[in-house]
Amino acid sequence: MSGPSVLRLADVDQAGLVRLLGRFGLRLVAVPVGEVIPGSWWGDAEAGLKEDRVFARPDTPVHSVLHEACHYICMPPERRRGLDTDAGGDYEEENAVCYLQVLLAGELPGVGRERMFSDMDAWGYSFRLGSASAWFARDAADALQWLVEAGILDADGGPAWRCRQQEAAQA
Repeated sequence: MSGPSVLRLADVDQAGLVRLLGRFGLRLVAVPVGEVIPGSWWGDAEAGLKEDRVFARPDTPVHSVLHEACHYICMPPERRRGLDTDAGGDYEEENAVCYLQVLLAGELPGVGRERMFSDMDAWGYSFRLGSASAWFARDAADALQWLVEAGILDADGGPAWRCRQQEAAQA
């Protein structure tokens, strides 16, 4: 396996991940080692997203699985319908995806927020403050507010265990 040393799907309790994703109506689909991952925007070992399915191989980074799942959770229903590979979204939604991925990592045994911060940094996520941890602690209030307003997080900033429900504004 090439790339930075990050937590891979084979390294975690997959049953716990399946349960977590299932709370949002998502299914984790196992892809055999060496096979192309359907719906992967980046290719290689990166997770793929099609409809309500997240595709991953044993060498897929956990942060990639969570990131793609969080795209699904954060997009409005009209984008979820017919979803195939390209999650779309704007800058604010991408920040919300990153924030939610950290929160959900905290719900997974053997993963946690600190490991997610480390893996995001190792893989090359870029944040103005230089690290995922610094961004989350000091520069992500807008992402938190976005998630609360979208109904994805409750008023206390914890998971509401539902996907974004409102339709995007019509232009």
